[in-house]
Amino acid sequence: MQLQSRLPKVGTTIFTVMSTLASEKSAVNLGQGFPDFNCDPALVDAVGDAMKNGFNQYPPMPGVPALRQAIAAKIDKIYGHSYDPATEITVTAGATQGLLTAIMCAVHPGDEVIVIEPAYDSYVPSIELAGGKPVPVQMTLGADGYQVPWDRIAAAVSPRTRMIMINSPHNPTGSVLKPADIEALKDIVRGTEILILSDEVYEHMVFDGARHESVCRDPELAARAFVVSSFGKTYHVTGWKIGYVAAPAMLSAEFRKVHQYNIFTVNTPVQHGIAQYMQNPAPYLELPAFYQRKRDLFRAGLKHTRFKLLPADGTYFLCVDYSAISSLSEADFAIWLTAEIGVAAIPVSAFYQSPRESGIVRFCFAKQDQTLQQALQRLAKI
Repeated sequence: MQLQSRLPKVGTTIFTVMSTLASEKSAVNLGQGFPDFNCDPALVDAVGDAMKNGFNQYPPMPGVPALRQAIAAKIDKIYGHSYDPATEITVTAGATQGLLTAIMCAVHPGDEVIVIEPAYDSYVPSIELAGGKPVPVQMTLGADGYQVPWDRIAAAVSPRTRMIMINSPHNPTGSVLKPADIEALKDIVRGTEILILSDEVYEHMVFDGARHESVCRDPELAARAFVVSSFGKTYHVTGWKIGYVAAPAMLSAEFRKVHQYNIFTVNTPVQHGIAQYMQNPAPYLELPAFYQRKRDLFRAGLKHTRFKLLPADGTYFLCVDYSAISSLSEADFAIWLTAEIGVAAIPVSAFYQSPRESGIVRFCFAKQDQTLQQALQRLAKI
């Protein structure tokens, strides 16, 4: 038998490759983006209590009402935008499912979707599965780090443009959108039918006193946007695969049509547990300081190495330029670093449709201090 692939260009992801190699070589894994520490025991207790109290059957398709209400209340308090939890908030099986579902409900064969590169690896395959055409626009890289070239975004818009995908705080670069970026995006989409898919899974990881510029803050953009976030990132439970999508009622109605036949609904006791845990806002309000301390610890240690540090204004990722160390390609350098030095990283070239060599790799600092110190000791020997 033969089966024509829907994703003929897709193989094993770089994250799986590097994590497998890190395990084989007993390397410190700063590649794949997940914490190596536990979540708050109170969150585990809340989920356990939900199980013990009988919340183990199917919940409503869009999510447990108490959780949708808590999400809407959080968005309103932080960003000043009011979503109706009944019709405009949908709980998803992680942010990646939310992204795919938003694309599948809105993008038709032949539609174009502008993707800002480097980009999270699920974006392009999701667009292709919907029959759309990804239109890549590469970020610029200068003394201030990575920036979105909005003039190139505007030039990439065509009559077939259905959606623009944005990601802030940005994986893999650690950059964040500023108010000027939001204004530039508004100028591009004003007077069009272009939708925005805003990946905001690192929304609570913005550093140095800056605020997260969610599209929820702006009524003009919120009216045309799917906004995606992740409890896995916020609460250190990436393996739970739970997130949400906020969107106007008309967009949410179409989103839920796909959602109900994709996964139908999401793990019941986890939803109830998170709803209870969200009554205390401290965990997400204190998250910027939590990760900024880890970023600063890691950056301070890397200053004693031959790496050139790029700005890291958000997320739990830090990109470094290794051109003073090696002329290897990014993929080969990441393999060498893992196998010979014992620290795994991810080549930024993997986040482009057509690999671009910049001499940059990405580290994840969502690790215990002792893990970071061990990695720094090894990197200092280069």
